[in-house]
Amino acid sequence: RFVSPYPNHAAAKFANNGALPPDLSLIVKARHAGASYIKALMVGYKDEAPHGHTLMPGQYWNEYMPGHVIAMPPPLSDGMIAYEDGSPETVEQYASDVAHFLKWAADPYMEDRKRIGLRVLLFLLAFAGLMYAIKKRVWADQH
Repeated sequence: RFVSPYPNHAAAKFANNGALPPDLSLIVKARHAGASYIKALMVGYKDEAPHGHTLMPGQYWNEYMPGHVIAMPPPLSDGMIAYEDGSPETVEQYASDVAHFLKWAADPYMEDRKRIGLRVLLFLLAFAGLMYAIKKRVWADQH
C-alpha cells in the first residue's frame, strides 16, 4: 500500500477542495478496460465544450468521461517532464506511463504469479502422465 501524503481525512479534504481524494491504487481493476480507460480519460480533455453545451465554472469537457463533463482539471500538459531516454514529452506519453504505473500498482506480483502458474501447469501435466503410466502398469493384468 502507498502511504497517504495527508496525516488525516480532514487535511486531505482541505487540500482537495473539500473532497476526499480517491484511492487510485485499484482504479485499473475497478474500471472496465482498465488502463485504457485511465489513459483515455487523461488525454480526452478539450479546450472548449462543443457548440450547444455550456460548462459551469470549475467544469471541463472530456470526450471520454460519461456525460463528457468532469470537475477535475486536466492533470497533464506537454513538456511537464523531461525523459532521459529522449521519449516524447507529450500528454499521450505521460498518460500512457501513468496508466501503466497504475496497472502495476493494482497488481505488483502479476509477473511472478504468471511465471509460477506456468511451472505449476507443467508439473501437473508431467504428474498426470506419470499417474496414467502407473495406473496402466497396476491394472495391466485386469481385463
